[in-house]
Amino acid sequence: MRKLHLWGALLVGLSWGLALATVPAQAMTTVDQSAAALASTGAQRPLDDAQVHFVTVPSQYAQAAHPHGINTIASDQGSAITFTTKYLLPLPGYRHQAWGDPQSMAVVGHDLYVVYCPTAWHNRGRIVRFNMSKLASLKATPHQIQDVYTIAANLSAKEKQIRTAIKVGPAFVTGHGQSLAYNWRDHHLYMWCDRESAPRIPVNQYGYLQQMSATTLRPIHRLRFRLRHGDFAVPGGHVLAFDHHGRAYFWTRPASGGVYIYQGRFGRHHASFRLTNQVLTQGPGTCVQSMAFNPRNDRLYLVADDSIASLPVAKLAGRGSLTSQDVTWTHFASKREFEGLSFGADGQAYLLSNHQPEVLIGNSLNW
Repeated sequence: MRKLHLWGALLVGLSWGLALATVPAQAMTTVDQSAAALASTGAQRPLDDAQVHFVTVPSQYAQAAHPHGINTIASDQGSAITFTTKYLLPLPGYRHQAWGDPQSMAVVGHDLYVVYCPTAWHNRGRIVRFNMSKLASLKATPHQIQDVYTIAANLSAKEKQIRTAIKVGPAFVTGHGQSLAYNWRDHHLYMWCDRESAPRIPVNQYGYLQQMSATTLRPIHRLRFRLRHGDFAVPGGHVLAFDHHGRAYFWTRPASGGVYIYQGRFGRHHASFRLTNQVLTQGPGTCVQSMAFNPRNDRLYLVADDSIASLPVAKLAGRGSLTSQDVTWTHFASKREFEGLSFGADGQAYLLSNHQPEVLIGNSLNW
């Protein structure tokens, strides 16, 4: 729900930790990296991605047309795709918790992980896991999922069954919460802890990358580092995505204009990142909302509200070999807030939207 305007940042690739499905409950450890984590940037050069159109954030986001039914968000320019409601997310949440402000999500196998960060909680939130296979076997409708924690649901045997497909994680320090991501190489979940004193105002200039347990839904390891090289420095990240090789990515839209994409790797004790050499002259929109990797077509997706650009990850290597034709763009006219994008292993796209929060599923595997 909170707007995240784009400010300078970085990107990460990683490999550490315990298997996604077998991480035991344990206290979180924190490792401080004393050496700077940002490599020499080299010379940046602009790429004229004129087919991408900058979309200004609306003065007021639109509510879902059907707050208790099926909604459609269809493209009207660029690469075609239509998203249709798969889940209406629970309102209210478990024990009347504030679940009205989802910030990011990750789809991993048959599980959907959603990060909730209520504005009033000030940098705290929680992860909720939805077992999509169990919800399908129960033939749970979007409306039933939405009402699963209402008072009326206490009298429904079906709603009680649906509750068993949902695991509610504990509260922890999330920061803004827009960065939950799945590493396709080491099969773990990670997210930045990007604490803010106010929207777009970071508490400090350090990056905190947390590995999340898929069973306890809480952080189990954190790496703290500084992204700085000479006079150039950026705070930790907001959005995050990983490719097949465990490289992590992050995009920003600094005040100087254009889109910067960062790439890096890290382990349990050390991180190293670089600013890729090509700067996209046209960003997709005002707010950096999400970033995702599609394992079917090996493309990265840069998500703003009603506007998504994508590019082949392989062409970011070295000095960069992207051409204008490599960058594709999709526009929507929904005026909805796009909080997250995630892809299944088969390339199935899932979109997280706010203002009646819901997860929508795409009708194209390659767009």
